[in-house]
Amino acid sequence: MSQSPIDGVDIARLSTSQADFDRRLADLLAWEGVSDAELQQRVDEILAAVKCRGDAALVEYSNRFDRLKVASMAELTLSEGRLRQAFEGLPAEQREALSSAAERIRAYHERQKPESWHYTEADGSVLGQQVTPLDRAGIYVPGGKAAYPSSVLMNAIPAHVAGVREIVMVVPTPDGILNELVLAAAYLAGVDHVFTIGGAQAVAALAFGTETVPRVDKVVGPGNIYVATAKRAVFGQVGIDMIAGPSEILVVSDGGTDPDWLAMDLFSQAEHDEDAQALLVSWDLDHLQAVAASMARLLPTLERAPIVRKSLARRGALIHCRDRDEALALINRIAPEHLELSVANPEGWLPGVRHAGAIFMGRYTAEALGDYCAGPNHVLPTSGTARFSSPLGVYDFQKRSSIIHCSAEGAEALGKIASTLARGESLTAHARSAEYRLKV
Repeated sequence: MSQSPIDGVDIARLSTSQADFDRRLADLLAWEGVSDAELQQRVDEILAAVKCRGDAALVEYSNRFDRLKVASMAELTLSEGRLRQAFEGLPAEQREALSSAAERIRAYHERQKPESWHYTEADGSVLGQQVTPLDRAGIYVPGGKAAYPSSVLMNAIPAHVAGVREIVMVVPTPDGILNELVLAAAYLAGVDHVFTIGGAQAVAALAFGTETVPRVDKVVGPGNIYVATAKRAVFGQVGIDMIAGPSEILVVSDGGTDPDWLAMDLFSQAEHDEDAQALLVSWDLDHLQAVAASMARLLPTLERAPIVRKSLARRGALIHCRDRDEALALINRIAPEHLELSVANPEGWLPGVRHAGAIFMGRYTAEALGDYCAGPNHVLPTSGTARFSSPLGVYDFQKRSSIIHCSAEGAEALGKIASTLARGESLTAHARSAEYRLKV
């Protein structure tokens, strides 16, 4: 791949006019989050140990991996009073910001709540659907390289709105360091139980239950490769939200947005980790060059500049396309987690956008607003899975049951159809079960 000629920024420069563009783009987008055999074996051993030895295994792994010195799960359990203390102890500005974000997230998700429904047919039979919440949800909150109180709100509040009876949160505390913002967010979001455990062992505890950790119905929330591997392994035993890859952003600009704004938008995702992806697409070549110049000037001002630099070099790109239609085609091919439409009349683009996790409309809508406080969920499909997946929401914490209530007349009509089809499949017990209810 050709690289940016601007000093200080090592980032791929692609053009749809290049003969090998498709291959280069495919190479850039390729992401394998699959565990190798050795890692999978280690995770399997951890899962088996927690399933077999419960709390004792959790204590052992927490001491080993998080460098703790605890004797029992009581030392890895936080009370509701401790969460309240964290919230009340925050500086006023942080407490107000966290509360405002929670209120906006709750208001948005309240609008997602599906309703049960039914209808009555002419013969009196009733058909419908009943929506019910999960009994218990488990939330994994990362606690290694960084702390994410926003993830607590984005995972717990939709569960609360959905009507989940009990919310269990796990968060690792390497070296015993507690993040007060994370605990305050748990208090504000109404989390019922908090355990300071992490890694594959925490996923195992949620999936299987231990003497102290309640078994849940679904595990949600991001984590490292051990967490992702464990979630994949326990799926079926419990539900999971998704297997998340690195964060990613695709910005499409028509050339009318301040290059400094776009440079920082790209940095905002690249600073997550070295595998994050930041892409900019435009048909204005001079504009792409201006953004590259802004990136070179602004990159040294970032606290996480080394991470951003590696992310851009590994998976970032400035992509020159021919026109708006080609930009739309790239959007749908990439199916980005975050899509910024930094263009005039972004509403006009919406009918053409088929695949994107979240769509940020217009020049003033920075993706970072969605991460924290706009309202929609920031747990989004990554690595092209927006082709078939949706953001986390209230519906992820609910189930749907079909309702069938036949009248005598309905059983007569449906029984004849079912009997015919069942005998066609040589399932005579099915047929006779339906026939017993027919009028003689």
